[in-house]
Amino acid sequence: MSRLVLALAAVAFAAAPVFAGKVEISVREDGVRVMKNEPAEARARRLAHRFVAIPDDRVAGLIEHWAFERELDPRVVRAVVQVESGYNVRALSNKGAMGLMQLMPDTARELKVTDPWSPEQNVRGGTAYLKRLLDRFGDLELALAAYNAGPEAVLQHSGVPPYAETREYVRKIRCLLDGGCEETDELDGRPVRIERGPDNRIRITTSGAGG
Repeated sequence: MSRLVLALAAVAFAAAPVFAGKVEISVREDGVRVMKNEPAEARARRLAHRFVAIPDDRVAGLIEHWAFERELDPRVVRAVVQVESGYNVRALSNKGAMGLMQLMPDTARELKVTDPWSPEQNVRGGTAYLKRLLDRFGDLELALAAYNAGPEAVLQHSGVPPYAETREYVRKIRCLLDGGCEETDELDGRPVRIERGPDNRIRITTSGAGG
C-alpha cells in the first residue's frame, strides 16, 4: 500500500508545475527589472547583452514552430523570451505575469491559454499577442512597447511611453537584434522596419530603404 501511495504522489508531483519559490520582479528607477528568487542562470540569460544559447531544445523548437505559424521572425520571439524571463518557465512577476513570455492573467484568458505554465501554451499565446500588436501598430518598437506597457499606453503617448522600464525593454531587444550592445552603449538611431521576405514571413531589418 505504501508503494502505491508513493507512486501516486510521484505522478502528481510530476504533473504539477514545480516552483522554487515565487519569482517576484521589481523595476529600478533606470528601468532595469530585478527578479527576487530568480535562478542565477535565468537572471544571467535575461540580463545578457547578446543572444544566449536556448537552454532547452523543446523551448527552441516551440519558438521556431510558433514564429513560423504566426509569420514572425523567430529572432524577435527569441529576444522577447530572453528579455522577459531568461527562458525560466516558472517566472512570475509581482504584477502576475507568468511563464516564458510573461503573460498577464487577463491576456492569457483572452488568448485561450488555460495553463500559462505550459511552455507550449505560453509561447503559443505570447506569439499570438505579439503578432496582433505588430499588425496593429506596424512598427516593431511600438509593438514591443505595447507588449511591455500595454497598447493603450502607446496610443495615449502616440509612441513609446516615457516609462523607464518600457524604454529599457525596447532598447534591450533592439540591442539583441542589432547584434548586441553593452548597457551603457547608445543606440545608433537606425530605424527598425518590418518587411515581408520572399518566403512570406515577416522580417525585422535596420537597413535603410533599398539597403
